[in-house]
Amino acid sequence: MERMYRVLGFWTGIFAVMFYVGSMDVLALIFFAQTGFFVLLSYLKLSERMYIYVFGAYLTVFFCAFSYYTTFMMPLGGGH
Repeated sequence: MERMYRVLGFWTGIFAVMFYVGSMDVLALIFFAQTGFFVLLSYLKLSERMYIYVFGAYLTVFFCAFSYYTTFMMPLGGGH
């Protein structure tokens, strides 16, 4: 299970680099933080159940934050 967190760290790192190259600095920093979180978590040697609980908590926080952003902060019409 810890290898899957390293895979998540790898892909969030790839996305972070792409966002940085595309001049989306804030989003790149968020994804670099997620990369560090996933890689750090992968070396903690937690039980498989704990990894599932942490991933569930991560998804809950992400969905709440994304829903808040799209409802209250995102400009109407896609920013045009």
